[in-house]
Order: sequence, then structure tokens, then C-alpha cells
Amino acid sequence: MQLNVLDQCPIAEGSDAGDALRNTLELARAADQLGYGRYWLAEHHGTPGLACNSPEVMIGPVASVTSSIRVGSGGIMLPHYSPLKVAESFTMLNALFPGRIDLGIGRAPGTSAKIAFALQRDRRQPSPDDFREQMDELLGYKQIPEVSLLGSSAQSAVWAAELGLPYVFADFIHPGGEAITEYYRQHFRPSPTLREPRVSVAVWALASDTDEEALRVSASARMMLLSLFRGRLIPVPSVEKALAFLAHENVPIEMLPAGRRIITGSPERVRESLEMVAKDYGADEVFVVNIAHDPAARLRCYELIANAFRLTTSQTSSI
Repeated sequence: MQLNVLDQCPIAEGSDAGDALRNTLELARAADQLGYGRYWLAEHHGTPGLACNSPEVMIGPVASVTSSIRVGSGGIMLPHYSPLKVAESFTMLNALFPGRIDLGIGRAPGTSAKIAFALQRDRRQPSPDDFREQMDELLGYKQIPEVSLLGSSAQSAVWAAELGLPYVFADFIHPGGEAITEYYRQHFRPSPTLREPRVSVAVWALASDTDEEALRVSASARMMLLSLFRGRLIPVPSVEKALAFLAHENVPIEMLPAGRRIITGSPERVRESLEMVAKDYGADEVFVVNIAHDPAARLRCYELIANAFRLTTSQTSSI
């Protein structure tokens, strides 16, 4: 099982987007050295808590400070853009870093309806629901790097299967999507670029030296998500502020927010949980995604998980 990083570029309260993006470069360097296979950057707009509006802008800097890890988008939200422009951007990146660039594509807006409307060039009418046609056009540009389809719904699995693309399921958004990935496998049509189905799963996971500390550090993300679900966008709060906020919910914090899977614990406990999720999905790769207020705690999380999976040892033995 290959282990990867999905980075949402969190902005901690008291810092700014520049700090968050510099933290991304530091985390990417570490992930490269630790033996992670891919480093993907998510796209979000109009939120004070997430810094990456344009993955294609950050992929170059991340690839420049790393040497072997594949760098890509997780994902480019194609409905906002011209397929040709996306193809041109990623063709350029692939020319600069041959064999190391991935193009992950998503359909979700990655923002509110108001900001999605503002992203449109033509605002005289709503954008057409023509994602499949956009994908057909994008895949027609032969010089683009490997394309994967990201999703958290049954429809994304249908398209990934029809187009013969690798499929990445967002368990961190919609846990329990095993039936969706099974549909993808059962209905997969081989393509010129992929002969067999390939499933990856993106999972919330945060490791610390002890179970108690990992649960404590996760409070920041839990408060941020709860606030999002209640219509309030915030930067990543401190652990202390988040714990005080969550105490008023009168629910154990490991149960918050309802409907989301957030794996926390010691490195071995997190490893066991990730392996179980991967087995349930039949996943070849797992993307670890997390948010923490302290960038050092976040970096330490990825170090602990890499050590638990013996990534560096595996990487060295394969050379």
C-alpha cells in the first residue's frame, strides 16, 4: 500500500496565507524525505482557513523543493475552468518536472455558490452542467500528465469507470463509500492509459506520540469543521480554544463532527486504522489528510505515520 499526502494548506489563527504556503513547502520537503509517494494540493476558494486557491500555482514550488515524490492537484475543480487552459498548465509543469506531475480532477465547487458564481467569466447565466464533456475534451489533449478523478459520490465512480481513470475516493468527506468504489471496479473500462482499475482513498488521520495527545490536537480541525457545517468559516483555532468550544457540545470530542471519520491515536493505532480502511476500500494507495493549528504538530504527525509504516526503510530497500 502506497502512502501519500493530501495537503489543504491550513491557515492557523494568528498567521496568514503566506505562512501556510511556506508550511506546505516545509511539509513537502519532509514528505519527500520520509518516503511518501505523492504530494497533492487541494483547491479551495473564499475561506480564511485554507490557503491554496490554485494548486497549479503551488505544484511548481513544491516540485522544486523535492526530488522524487510525485506532485499534483487534489484536485483541480474543472467546472470553473477551460479544459485547454488546464491542459496547458499541466503540460508546462510536466515539461519542467517530467514523470513527477499528477493531474487530479474534481467536480465540486470547492467553495460557496456565491464565490463559484464569481469565478465564472460569463455571469449572465448559470454555468452548464457539462462536466463529462469537459473531461472528454481534457483527455483529448495527449501531452497532459496522468489524470485521476476525485470524488465522494456515486456519479464520480461512474465517470471514472467509463473513462478508465484512476479513482480517488474522499472518505474524509463521505466515509463509508466502499460500495461506490466497488461499483467503479466492477464497471471499469480499460483505457489507453490504465488497463486495470486503481482505487485510492483519502482519509483524515492524525498521529501523536500518545492516543490522548492525538485526540487533543485534533480538536482544532473538529471545531473548524463544525463551524463550517454551521455556516461560519474560520481559520484553524488553537487547541485550547477548540477544546473550550467543543466542551459546550456535551458530546465526546471523538464523536465530533457527526458523520465524519477522523482517525487519531498513537502511530501504531493510526497504522492499524489506515490499513483497515484501505482493506475495506480495496485501495492501492491512501492519502493522509489532516489539519492542525501547530505546523510542527502536523509535520510530526506525518513523520510518525511514515515511521509506523517504515516508509523510509521501504524506499531505501527498493533502490
